[in-house]
Amino acid sequence: MHRTAIALLLFSSSLFAETADRVAMVTDTSGCVAFWDFVKREAGGARRFTAHVPAGATNEFPLDAGNYIKDFWGQGREATYADFPLLGRGPFGQAIRIVKETDADFRPFLFVPRERLHDSAIDIKGAGKSVSVVVWAVRESGNHALAGIWHEGTDLKEKSTASIAKVERGQRQYALFTGLNKEGSACGHVSENGASSFLNKYALHKCNSVGISPKVSAEAPPEVLDAAWQCFAMTFDHEKDELTGWLNGKSGKRWLEGPKKDGLISYAYNAYMQGHYARIPERQDGEDTNFPADQYYNPPEDKIISTQVLSETANEREVIHEFRYTKVQVTESKTADGQWLETKRDLVALSLNPWWYPHDLYTPKNDGSGGPFTIGRVIHSSRSVGFTGWIGGVAVFDRALSETELEKLSKIAQEKPVSAQP
Repeated sequence: MHRTAIALLLFSSSLFAETADRVAMVTDTSGCVAFWDFVKREAGGARRFTAHVPAGATNEFPLDAGNYIKDFWGQGREATYADFPLLGRGPFGQAIRIVKETDADFRPFLFVPRERLHDSAIDIKGAGKSVSVVVWAVRESGNHALAGIWHEGTDLKEKSTASIAKVERGQRQYALFTGLNKEGSACGHVSENGASSFLNKYALHKCNSVGISPKVSAEAPPEVLDAAWQCFAMTFDHEKDELTGWLNGKSGKRWLEGPKKDGLISYAYNAYMQGHYARIPERQDGEDTNFPADQYYNPPEDKIISTQVLSETANEREVIHEFRYTKVQVTESKTADGQWLETKRDLVALSLNPWWYPHDLYTPKNDGSGGPFTIGRVIHSSRSVGFTGWIGGVAVFDRALSETELEKLSKIAQEKPVSAQP
């Protein structure tokens, strides 16, 4: 055999081993139930992308291509695999591109239909269940979905739904986004009811990593793209009731100061205050007695982390108590026995990372209803373009990964990308 051919064979073997090691790093992590590396495909036929699954599992979750505008509005063309350009390399050997579509009737995504995932390993739901989603991506633009079971529904009364042909209620369970209210962050999103939160029309249980991913053109030179891979992750830990966003293995503490003034989180603020008012025997100014009790939002405040005194006299003081998930401004008056008694309070900051989530993940009805698992986009009424860029790997775990595990997985994004195998 010619020396050049031998060298190429040795190089190819070494590359294959390196790729296999990276895949094993993911699949050998405890709780991994599915991992799409966009290299593994069906043996024949449609040659759809399939997931690495645990030994003995029979469902490899092949991904279909779809355009949800055609499915729900009856507009636009069918999507095919040709609508997801391939990079030819990536953290695991390949990557798909989510294109910044200009046709308003074309929003393609890859998906596992509900009938092929209901009650499967990735259909994580119900009591006592935790979940993690990890995605290796290069973000070109947008703040929307990367992957998960997050059918937002097409039943919202918006301009875009005036011509809709198929109306469905939201079927949200869990998903990973690139920021939403904090663009570029790793944003975990979960739902207890598949629908809305705190009397707002949207689901609002979400977290935001402190780290922010950069914007990088999807058509940047190879050396720029190779250095731009990010590891986005979300974990929901049912034992801690915590939803956390992670970027490149780091979560960080993120506060939203002044939640009362925030366009969406003001609904969580109101849910907090209504829960507080409901615990006081007398009706309070601002109390809504019709507010549903299952939508109160009152994170535990049993341990004060710090106290800031704003003002103090002999008989009254204003303080801010910091707890794990809240900062509360409290007016206190001194009682006859010298104790400080709370007479007024206001929520002045709310933790966005971690986010306190005291519910189970939404369980669709047992008739097989519910949302699909989608990659690149989710079904939603606004029909916005969402995330654009490259996705090089998607992994789902049926438990909350630790910081150490996420740091290990994030290092794959920092290594030199490898080329796809033939």
